Amino acid sequence: MLKYAEMTRSTFYYQLNRMKETDKYKEIKEEITAIYHENKGRYGYRRITMELHNRGYNINHKTVSKLMKELGLQCFVRIQKYKSYKGEVGKICNNLLNREFEAKKPNEKWVTDVTEFKVDKAKIYLSPIVDLFNGEVISYNISRHPVFAQVVDMLKKAFSKIPDNTNLILHSDQGWQYQMKQYQHLLKEKGIRQSMSRKGNCLDNSLAENFFGLLKSELFYMKEYKTIEELETDIIEYIDYYNNKRIKGKLKGMSPVQYRVHSQAA
Repeated sequence: MLKYAEMTRSTFYYQLNRMKETDKYKEIKEEITAIYHENKGRYGYRRITMELHNRGYNINHKTVSKLMKELGLQCFVRIQKYKSYKGEVGKICNNLLNREFEAKKPNEKWVTDVTEFKVDKAKIYLSPIVDLFNGEVISYNISRHPVFAQVVDMLKKAFSKIPDNTNLILHSDQGWQYQMKQYQHLLKEKGIRQSMSRKGNCLDNSLAENFFGLLKSELFYMKEYKTIEELETDIIEYIDYYNNKRIKGKLKGMSPVQYRVHSQAA
């Protein structure tokens, strides 16, 4: 799993910004955040409620649960088994992207998905956001388990790179992560339009699948990995190489980052 310190760093600034807003729960939110980080994400809303009581706050567990969702805080102890589609667990959104994979500018259309890697009996999961303008990996998270916190971390990293209310489209399949109310709330709050593939139609999100195919062909299948740690290190190095050094014909012989910088300077 991505180291906890990296996971919390991306949520820290989000929470600070949230705390700047004037509301009656400002102090409580600060305490919830402090308790959560002091315990390294191990506390769910019930134990955080008990600790708040210990610190002299009179608040019920339902309110704490609601505030934690607003803050994007989730207990890491609960681990969900990965499935690419989990039925009607939440709201299904329209396919706004509709296979229109061309983007005229950066941060106009993003796609995301989760893929699994297995080394011996161990697994890791990669969750990236890819910009359709240049194929650049905007943000990503590598986790030992396919938990919702992985997607939240990925979003927070991506959100730090753009202003609010860009109206960009973020497209995904109908995976359980993207049907969750917390996920949809985060997108709406940032001013991002959610788009989903039709059920069982992988071509609707083929650009994300293409990136995974490239990553596995150029990295994973080229080497016999002995440990999951070795693979994780190589994935991090590969994404940096892919973004900054790997040139593409469709990008006029430039890497994704070079192409973006060039387009913005033109």
